[in-house]
Amino acid sequence: MKSMTYAEALKSAIRSEMQKDPEVFMAGEDISVMGGSFGVSAGLFAEFGPERIVNCPISETAIIGMGVGAAAAGMRPIVELMYLDFAGCAMDEIMNQAAKMRYMFGGKCRLPLVIRAAGGATVRAAAQHSQMIEGMFTHIPGLKVVCPSNPADAKGLLLQAIEDDNPVMFIEHKALYSMKGPVPEGMEKVPFGKAAVLKEGTDITLVAWSCMAGVALEAAEKLEAQGVHAEVIDPRTLVPFDRDTLFDSIRKTHRLAIVSEAVKTSGFASEIAAMVSGECLDELDENIIRITAPDCPVPYSGVLEDAYVPDSDAVMKRVMELF
Repeated sequence: MKSMTYAEALKSAIRSEMQKDPEVFMAGEDISVMGGSFGVSAGLFAEFGPERIVNCPISETAIIGMGVGAAAAGMRPIVELMYLDFAGCAMDEIMNQAAKMRYMFGGKCRLPLVIRAAGGATVRAAAQHSQMIEGMFTHIPGLKVVCPSNPADAKGLLLQAIEDDNPVMFIEHKALYSMKGPVPEGMEKVPFGKAAVLKEGTDITLVAWSCMAGVALEAAEKLEAQGVHAEVIDPRTLVPFDRDTLFDSIRKTHRLAIVSEAVKTSGFASEIAAMVSGECLDELDENIIRITAPDCPVPYSGVLEDAYVPDSDAVMKRVMELF
């Protein structure tokens, strides 16, 4: 194990796959000499050159479209969207081309495309650069959706994503890039569809992903002081989703709170609540709680942004209403 930041762990995965497979390349805005807006590709241009670290014009449509074509032609592109918010500019390429092509060609066409995108608030980037809209992509059959919450998972899940033969939306949280933690030095992949139990407990299940997994862990420690033993589940991938680990936890705790940075209406927290209600309702002793951002754009003001994003105190107070 080696101590790395989240950004360094992502770069380690990209470098390892590019060294192993000449068909892997990376494309995006300012990713060469600059190393990307968040430094993930720093140094890779000097190592692999302009044919494999491809600087692109400011056109998300062109970047994703090029990635779809390259993947269909047998390459393994990793394309970077500077901000997840800008995926809307390339929604036809993501939703109608990448997600559907293998299905429409009867499985004869592979689409090994990884779309890396930075999402999330708390960095004072205002309403157009701060959204967590991961739920939008879970609604598109054909896409896998990944939301790592720590450096080890960032590397392991990205290794898995690059080697997958299907398109993957790989959503990184901007507030996590500087997070440091132990990371395996080899090619240890984290399988899709396998949740992590971050903390065991008996009184309530907290489900959270991306940056909110850390918030849920902090809340669990505060709940411990109140005599409430929370179990924290990080699904790691939203598509595919690990129902078994979640349902096993609910059968033990009989309570569920879902913590998400996305807005409340039609977010993935709602899908989890519906899933549990339809398949595991008899195990619940209380109503399901959704702790989310409010239904409004992300504020620019630091004070308002801090109030917008759920924190551990908000999670603790909401959970304590059940006890």
